[in-house]
Amino acid sequence: MKNPPQTMFESAFAEDTYKGLTSYPKYLLSKYIYDKKGDKLFQKIMDMPEYYLTSSEFDILKLNAEAIAKYFCSDSGLDLIELGAGDGKKTKIILKELVEMNAEFDYLPVDISQHVLDELEASLSEEIPEVNVKLQQGTYFKTLEKLSEYNTRKKVIIVLGSNIGNLNHKEAVDFLANIAQAMSEEDMLFMGFDQKKHPQRVLDAYNDPTGITKDFNKNLMVRINSELKGDFNIDNFLHWETYDPETGTAKSFLVSKKQQKVTIKNLELEVNFDAWESIHTEISQKYDDSIVNWLADEAGLTVEKSFSDKENCYKNYIFRRK
Repeated sequence: MKNPPQTMFESAFAEDTYKGLTSYPKYLLSKYIYDKKGDKLFQKIMDMPEYYLTSSEFDILKLNAEAIAKYFCSDSGLDLIELGAGDGKKTKIILKELVEMNAEFDYLPVDISQHVLDELEASLSEEIPEVNVKLQQGTYFKTLEKLSEYNTRKKVIIVLGSNIGNLNHKEAVDFLANIAQAMSEEDMLFMGFDQKKHPQRVLDAYNDPTGITKDFNKNLMVRINSELKGDFNIDNFLHWETYDPETGTAKSFLVSKKQQKVTIKNLELEVNFDAWESIHTEISQKYDDSIVNWLADEAGLTVEKSFSDKENCYKNYIFRRK
């Protein structure tokens, strides 16, 4: 393996790929799955019957829209800030309810993709033209620093889709603490957490029989081949999912089926794999009330209310700053 100087990395993707594949054990960061192809694959995943997370949260919002909107409302109006807004399909349930209540509010969707934000703005102007939209392009934390300046009235920060599940507990506490720092006493955080459940149901959600999640996981190698001139043979790797019911941690891996060598030209890197050696690609953490309360306490937050689907598969929690 060659050690390239720091200046040779052409992007954060290149640098993180180099670090991950020269570590032991090897890993790749799941955020890089989401290019144009990865986004489309994830849309398919959310439509799978096995992937209960989306439908469970959708049901929570539909069943409790009025109660949730009442928690959000304030006499002086509010700024509704969504981190990782995406297509806004679920958020629109709450937006419609706020409009029906004649609530005074601005909707500030945050996403790293300007294209996604533009599409969301276009769909809202058609479906709920009454909503005043202020697009916020950028990463969560850089945008949160800016949004902490929104302090003249109540802020409600929304994080849907159990995005926090992609973080280990230490990272999750840091993430929540960063949000807490941007909050005042009146503000709220509304966030989804996937709950612990039958282990087989968790495994099925990340290892469907049609192979969509396999293609999603392997998109990391497709991107490396395309953008960094790698020569991964995709068929030489196995998509593998594990779930530990004790810790509530689901993990995704790419497992080398044989001894092999992969060259990544743009990184001047040769990566040797032993037979059955793994690359860790993603975690999907599952929770219960005690863990969520512990995370909140560590981050300087407190749980005010939670909403669950009928099967207790999933919960959305309202947090306030301590």
